[in-house]
Amino acid sequence: MIPRWRIIPACLTLLLVSAAVFARDVEVVVRDADLFIPLEGARVFSRDGSGAVCGPDGRAVVSVSDDSSVVLQISYPGYAPLRVSVLPGTDSYTVDLSLSGMAEERELVVEASRPVSAETVSGRSVAISGGDLTRTAETGIIGDVMNAIKLLPGVGYVGGYMAMPSVRGGEPSDVTAVFDGFYVERPYHWGGAFSIFDPKMVESAQLSHGVFSTRYGHTVSGLLDIHSRQAPSESAEMELAVSSSAANMHVAFPLGKKGGISLMGKVTYWDPFVQFAKLFFEEVKYITTTPFIRSGALGAFYDFSTDLNFSVNGFFGNDGVGAHYDDNSSDRSYDANFYWDNKIGFITSALGYSPDSKSLLKVALGAGLLQSDLDGRIFSENRATTPFSVRSYNYFLRDRTINFQGRADYDRDAGNGFLFAAGLEERYSRWDRSNWIRGTKPGILPNTVEHMEQTIEILNWGISSSAYSLLEYKSENRRFGMELGIRGDHFLLAGSGFTLSGIPAVNPRINFDFLVLEETPVVDSVVFTAGTGLFSSVNGALQNISAENGISRYAQTQNRSWTTVTGTKIDFSGGLVFTLEGYFKYVFDRAYTKSDGTEIGGITVYNTNYFFDGKAIIWGFDTMLQKLDSRYWNGWISYSYINAMYQDPKSTALSRNTGGWYYPAFHRFHTLNLVANYKPVKTVNLMTRFSLASGVPIAKTAAVIPDPALFPPPYERIQVYDDNSRAGFVLPLDVKLSIFSFNKTKKTKRELYVSFENLLSLVYRAEGIKDFDENTGRETPGNSIASYDLPIPLVTFGVKWTF
Repeated sequence: MIPRWRIIPACLTLLLVSAAVFARDVEVVVRDADLFIPLEGARVFSRDGSGAVCGPDGRAVVSVSDDSSVVLQISYPGYAPLRVSVLPGTDSYTVDLSLSGMAEERELVVEASRPVSAETVSGRSVAISGGDLTRTAETGIIGDVMNAIKLLPGVGYVGGYMAMPSVRGGEPSDVTAVFDGFYVERPYHWGGAFSIFDPKMVESAQLSHGVFSTRYGHTVSGLLDIHSRQAPSESAEMELAVSSSAANMHVAFPLGKKGGISLMGKVTYWDPFVQFAKLFFEEVKYITTTPFIRSGALGAFYDFSTDLNFSVNGFFGNDGVGAHYDDNSSDRSYDANFYWDNKIGFITSALGYSPDSKSLLKVALGAGLLQSDLDGRIFSENRATTPFSVRSYNYFLRDRTINFQGRADYDRDAGNGFLFAAGLEERYSRWDRSNWIRGTKPGILPNTVEHMEQTIEILNWGISSSAYSLLEYKSENRRFGMELGIRGDHFLLAGSGFTLSGIPAVNPRINFDFLVLEETPVVDSVVFTAGTGLFSSVNGALQNISAENGISRYAQTQNRSWTTVTGTKIDFSGGLVFTLEGYFKYVFDRAYTKSDGTEIGGITVYNTNYFFDGKAIIWGFDTMLQKLDSRYWNGWISYSYINAMYQDPKSTALSRNTGGWYYPAFHRFHTLNLVANYKPVKTVNLMTRFSLASGVPIAKTAAVIPDPALFPPPYERIQVYDDNSRAGFVLPLDVKLSIFSFNKTKKTKRELYVSFENLLSLVYRAEGIKDFDENTGRETPGNSIASYDLPIPLVTFGVKWTF
């Protein structure tokens, strides 16, 4: 019999009509500033990459937001590019461009070589920006770009309170985040519940999960490329939002029409929610310090000339939580306190220079800090013994990472449709981890106390060196395109008494693009793509290696994968976009660990062994039907099928099938997402997010046996791994209602909103592992949660002003 979660849902054809909320058509006429003649072929684009090309009369029609200002970029070969701000209520613009004296290739170089532009490219990446990003990310108790990323094709469902999804079957920890070219290590609050990327500091986000460019690496799963929100150079902006769970502000102002500065800050206050939840949930009653987030970001840029520009970005965040557990009865007492504090910050700068009309050079430098502290105390007393058994422990754990990064990228227009690029990366990281435990326990002799103390310190450092080169080609009629690149990555790890030189990983990649149809009455374009390549990454667990692990100096410490992707992208004339991609990934030389516990001085010490022979075979397909912005509707529906089996040959863990092939704990076969925005009138927007996902693997109960040595006998549940044992389907449903208003000049917008998360939890909860009563030997109706979602709906309301 076919397991129910392997049956591909038959209902995948929900109709998305007319298109997006927040949209109106604006006519732009582009002319020569001296001759006032129309410039046929001029390009008009918004910041999110959408736009149009002017016809013979110099006219182009673009779809823009109808409730806020939008900046349009107008360019034409040989003319100086120009930006204009389109205010709400404006239906037409006439723009005059002046000659810049630059050759035609100059404009092509700037556009083709910008590695920071976000766009959806079949077989390589899927991007989200503009209103699609804002509306989906700013929903719920915490605004988070990952709220939108988790709804894209190829991303496995993980839940509303986890920002570390699996991308096309890869390990969640392997997804690499890049912020304007800076690699950000563990960019999360609350241990992964939310990411640090607030929507107000982000212009666009691009998830590269195919055979993406050799410009970036350090992942065998997926690359999250975040592009910062650029401050306007024409006018000042301010946005203030206050909700029932958080407050944040974004301010941006120009610097002499050649640059701009933007500032963002966020503060959460969950105290009312936690106090209310304590009335219904026993676990919440233990919270002493309400979970909090405090963060701020800075961004600035300045154009010294048309050939030289400079930018800087910075971020600092702090989050934490505290709890106190106590359990007192007639025969025992237990008391525990802990406080967890996490800090993360980085600063990065970039200098861009065009030495001639065909070249672009960019140099970037940055530094980052990550520090997590856990401070706690445990006290226990067993009154059933004579004398009483008393144990007391104090502990402190610190995890600190410091890194410095630098990279240089060079792009050269080689003519005849060819573009050459090359670059270097260097990253130094230092990991400082300490584990201190001190306490007392009953001694061997009666009425004696034994003191114990344990200190574990790890101080390692590593250097990651990378180099790449690539050649891009696009035929004159754009019917055929190719990208051929090669990348080399090397990782050196060293610490007290050891050095792992590693083996360099060489990663060639190639992509082909075929434009098979364009400009028909129904279809604007049909593109087929095919690509294949090698990738590498380093498992974060290797940062804890010590000399005692006995790893060979030249061990292959990088995870490797071979990925092949084929796909198609169809742009329909009515604003619909359809994508379909299939892929196969073979992961090899994958690092994994095996831990063995030994009791030393009353404390169990775990010895970690490292192995590098792990494998994975992953294949699947994903598809998306998207409706772009229009007057009444917009949104998308995406479906992902993922088959990912792993093998850790030396593992003895039950969840890893004791060395055999297994489905990892994060794996789901099916994930269906629906995002719909409906705007019946210009001042009302209703957003709906719905997901349907099959369950994750759970242990299967093989037998329940009594302990013959005791009477009455406590029972033990024997569990085994089984490919067909799964948790139930998850059905999250989120709804957000927004009401907008404007002042008379339409320069100030106000949004009143209320959102409801996980509404279907009122009537449905996915079944997880059942609880077990060791006294009766029976599994009880209660079960563990099957996803990172709250078991009750959560209501958030607030107001946002945009000036």
